[in-house]
Amino acid sequence: MSAVRTRFAPSPTGFLHLGSARTALFNWAFARRRGGALVLRIEDTDRERSTRASEQALLEGLTWLGIDWDEGPHRQSERRARHAAVVRELLAKGRAYRCVCTREELEVRKHATIARGGKWTYDGRCRDAGHGEDCGPHTVRLRLPEQGRYAFEDAVFGPSGQDVAEIGDRIVQRSDGDPLYHLAVVVDDVDMGITHVIRGADHHINTPFQLALYEAMEAAPPVFAHVPLIVGESGKKLSKRRDAVAIEHFRAEGFLPEALCNWIVRIGWSHGDQEVFSRREIAALFDLAHVHRAPAQADPGKLLHLNQHWIKSLDREALWPQLAPFLEIEVGAPVAPSPALERLVDLLRERSRTLAELARQARFAVVEEIAWDEKAAQKHLRPEAAGALTALHDRLATLPAWSEAALEEAFQSVCAEHGLGLGKLAQPVRVAVTGSSASPGIFETLEILGRERTLRRLADAVHALRHSP
Repeated sequence: MSAVRTRFAPSPTGFLHLGSARTALFNWAFARRRGGALVLRIEDTDRERSTRASEQALLEGLTWLGIDWDEGPHRQSERRARHAAVVRELLAKGRAYRCVCTREELEVRKHATIARGGKWTYDGRCRDAGHGEDCGPHTVRLRLPEQGRYAFEDAVFGPSGQDVAEIGDRIVQRSDGDPLYHLAVVVDDVDMGITHVIRGADHHINTPFQLALYEAMEAAPPVFAHVPLIVGESGKKLSKRRDAVAIEHFRAEGFLPEALCNWIVRIGWSHGDQEVFSRREIAALFDLAHVHRAPAQADPGKLLHLNQHWIKSLDREALWPQLAPFLEIEVGAPVAPSPALERLVDLLRERSRTLAELARQARFAVVEEIAWDEKAAQKHLRPEAAGALTALHDRLATLPAWSEAALEEAFQSVCAEHGLGLGKLAQPVRVAVTGSSASPGIFETLEILGRERTLRRLADAVHALRHSP
């Protein structure tokens, strides 16, 4: 068997879609496991909807996910001359013919056939007419055998195919000279030596006609593998209008590419009971034998769980560049790493499901001014706490060393003086210095925040308690 060559061939009409990203990942993993190559081909023949901006968004989405390619990006629009040449060859060999039937005429005949209870395929009116180049406006149709079946063994769905009578002589070139999708994709796959076509199950029905094109071109077809469509929690196919499906959306929400790849590969594929996969494991383990046939559900809860796992698991060096943009959004300016901030991030990893959530929780240690959460302040910053907070402020101001041990000793002393449990002092302090009722351990939090900010925020809280109604 020749070297494995897969391809990812998106249309540049918007952001990288969740389903497209999974198709790219499956093709990438299949090629990587077998030491093959992944070809990137931009199918931009839809001139009205295809844009270079969308193409760039696709490339950036793939790069962010860590899906690299070995060849390309090729652009289908740049191969128009090659597609036209193949059509001329098919015409010369009698494998295709010119059709002068107008769209309006075809509609009339189609409705008449359906009205009689029949199924419409092209009725062959121009099949043996022998129209030449001077026949006027025309399309070009592929000439199929009069009977038979185009069968194939799908690597996911098993025995598949369609009878010739159900396919009909379909158009391969429009009247303006542009190729139809089926012709362009087959020509490109042949020329690029694609050995395995891994794509969505919605293309399963297209394969028999494409097999007819391979036959007409006297080319060996690749192995076809059609992967299940992705559905939402409702069981309905994901919709661009209804569901969050753009990879850019997940990135903006604070999901890591490691988590998204992990989540995507498990939508419709499994490897035993394993749930967590690194990119390296995906490339080492992915196979077509364990791709499911049934529609695969995208569970947002699993994505959050996986994202939390990867936030906890990544090295600081890998996490920080991905967290920094979210901290910048929170602060409104670039944030440089520091030992104290890196330590805080390590403490917050356990309780953060997204990078955006992690940045929000770390904000108190980066900004100069904080705002108190209204509910937390009402519950914990009450007038009766002013005395203990004042005593703690004064005790902390004189600490010889700003360390967890010294901070704990100061808290214990103030609690004993005021007859308080540690929680009754720690929670007002936590709200006063972080703005929230949730943070890492109070002694770790204060050590990271530093003496100056801690004292200033405690003083602000005492002042507010004594002078606000």
